[in-house]
Amino acid sequence: MSQWVRFEDDGEERFGCLMGEDILVHTGTMFDDPQPTYVRRPLTAVRLLPPCQPSKIIALWNNFRQLVAKLSVPEPVEPLYLLKAVSSVAAPGAVISRPASYAERIVFEGELGIVIGCICANASDEAAAAAIFGYTCVNDLTASDIIARDKNFAQWARAKSFDGFGPFGPIIATDLDLSGLSVRTEVNGVERQNYPLDDMIFRPERLVSALSKDMTLLPGDLICCGTSLGVGSLKDAASTVSVTIEGIGTLCNTIVQ
Repeated sequence: MSQWVRFEDDGEERFGCLMGEDILVHTGTMFDDPQPTYVRRPLTAVRLLPPCQPSKIIALWNNFRQLVAKLSVPEPVEPLYLLKAVSSVAAPGAVISRPASYAERIVFEGELGIVIGCICANASDEAAAAAIFGYTCVNDLTASDIIARDKNFAQWARAKSFDGFGPFGPIIATDLDLSGLSVRTEVNGVERQNYPLDDMIFRPERLVSALSKDMTLLPGDLICCGTSLGVGSLKDAASTVSVTIEGIGTLCNTIVQ
């Protein structure tokens, strides 16, 4: 398993692989034959960036059986999803401000993220599996009261696309076996979510295959796999949300008034 990061170092954007507490700097592009250099940078000496730059962010709804049961709705027969604006992306560790036009019910959603590594269109499950570069942690923030504010139109994209509402990272883990792994979300140090990835309705390869039949997926695109039990609103003036998946690490951001 490799753990890839993007980072800022003396004003320059770079990327590389984690090697213990250091980053082995690479050249080229992360998704196309990256080449290692002899340069190492201490992780503590750089500022982590979002680990890739997606052309689109696809967010799943209703993709975990435990949540389906709680909501008393049928399991979907095909993936149900929406698009988040790429301008919502925030880096690991970033402080995220509630939008000036909306400061009411902000909901956290700890999730697994799939990062695409090559052009993927009309793919079989096998081809889709090969197109997955790796996995990351996501906090799919949502201004939930906005969704149904207009009774004639559900505003999902608006509710999820405010600046900063798409933090992900801190790394992309390749060749990660998801079996037995869980997503754990803490708010101000208190566990709020701890759900198994084995409960997913649409596994990553099935999900990527289905989405690739609707739109061409490009290197760096981010698919947020949906969340499960335990989502809730951030009620404090400052709330620190941590999303942890073994093998990926912890994505931590603070949301402030």
